[in-house]
Amino acid sequence: MKTAEQRAPEDSKVHGDSKVHGNTRAPEHTRAPGNTRAPESSRAHEDSKYAAVRSRDARFDGAFFFAVETTGIYCRPSCPAVTPKRHNVRFYATAAAAQVSGFRACRRCRPDAVPGSADWNVRADVVGRAMRLIGDGVVDREGVAGLAGRLGYSARHVQRQLTAELGAGPVALARAQRAHTARVLLQTTGLPVTEIAFASGFASVRQFNDTVRAVYAATPSALRAAAPARDRASRRSATPSAGIPLRLAHRGPYRSGPVFDLLQQEAVAGVEEMSGPPGHRVYRRTLRLPYGTGIVAVDERPGGPRTGSGGWLAARLHLTDLRDLTTAVQRLRRLFDLDADPYAVDERLGADPRLGPLVAARPGLRSPGTADPDELAVRAVAGRAEAERLVRRYGKTLDAPCGTLTHLFPEPAVLAGAEPHGTPGALAAALADGTVRLDPGADRDDAERALLAVPGLDARTAAVVRTRALGDPDVAPPGPAVPDTWRPWRSYALNHLRAAGEWEQHR
Repeated sequence: MKTAEQRAPEDSKVHGDSKVHGNTRAPEHTRAPGNTRAPESSRAHEDSKYAAVRSRDARFDGAFFFAVETTGIYCRPSCPAVTPKRHNVRFYATAAAAQVSGFRACRRCRPDAVPGSADWNVRADVVGRAMRLIGDGVVDREGVAGLAGRLGYSARHVQRQLTAELGAGPVALARAQRAHTARVLLQTTGLPVTEIAFASGFASVRQFNDTVRAVYAATPSALRAAAPARDRASRRSATPSAGIPLRLAHRGPYRSGPVFDLLQQEAVAGVEEMSGPPGHRVYRRTLRLPYGTGIVAVDERPGGPRTGSGGWLAARLHLTDLRDLTTAVQRLRRLFDLDADPYAVDERLGADPRLGPLVAARPGLRSPGTADPDELAVRAVAGRAEAERLVRRYGKTLDAPCGTLTHLFPEPAVLAGAEPHGTPGALAAALADGTVRLDPGADRDDAERALLAVPGLDARTAAVVRTRALGDPDVAPPGPAVPDTWRPWRSYALNHLRAAGEWEQHR
């Protein structure tokens, strides 16, 4: 697999310095100390990133951010503004790192709205696990100590690791996420500012106001007034009862049909439903979230550019508690594999003689995850029919059912207490007592070993859980040999074979 630097395009014509973003320069005293020019050994990498900025290459949106010293702002690589001069540009691994250095988000390209880095799907180290947990809202709910405890390290070690690699610690990374949630709510809903402050995860209205000013160089009211026309239109219809409209961004092409085919095939009555004809289907499901419950509807047809540079899936989210917004969005992103890098996947798999024609026929094919890892694991063991029985008998009834969506999938502790026998009961007990951990920060190897220790749970089922619940992009189930040349995207390779009808024959 080529890195972002290796995939950067050839240099294009340099334009004048960027001064058209609408933001003023950040005061010097707000810049973080110690963030100086890169050493010579890394200049080549930065030059290749600058080539991506010159060509406004959307493939790198979310992979890195660039900041302009003369304007005090930071952008996504595909920002349409005039390209800044090389000597005025700094590069950052995360939006949070740019914010820590005193730069403010560009109002034109909205860099906080890009898909997350695909690294956090692939990496299994402490930084990758930490980023998945922060995305799930763990720092907001449990603090840095809670994050460190889930990772099995000290808070100091986690802080040091994240800062060294990403330029920002867990508090700054969570703050950037809260700011993004606040902007979405301000610009797409008519909720009062006070409600938005706490729904975004801020501890006080003052902290909310200070953060919005620092990140966006605007007051919350001004940020709301500056919303794009499409967001203002959404705001008129966005109420707690009507739901929050969302655009779930993805990079590159998105082959939605096979994802929706799988979800339709697996749908458990009472918890999920699929409506509409192929190509125009709507997937709806219930969600169990940290503070309450939710119902989400996601459209099959992607929106946005048809050039393959990216787009979005339109969704509408109904929550009983708005504090769950960030967590719900991240779980939907994992379900639909929206943070994947289809360029890297297709480049590697497309070079394989067997997979090449399949990749050409289905560019941007994803590897779906899940919105609830524990639920998926139980369903993988029990099967669809048995899962529907468990929902009818033990699932929690929604306070406000919506059509055929009437229940939440039963929690592991409930199933373990009600039906402790057999493999489903043993798995539910292991999930309930923490013997098996499938949360976003779980160690994948440890989780697989714990799954295989559950009586009756075989290696094929463990592979399904590792792929879907833990989001591992490189899983090969037992059976016919899967070439190592498909690494690190074997999960995607098998999805191509399934979509072409070539894998099921081996099962």
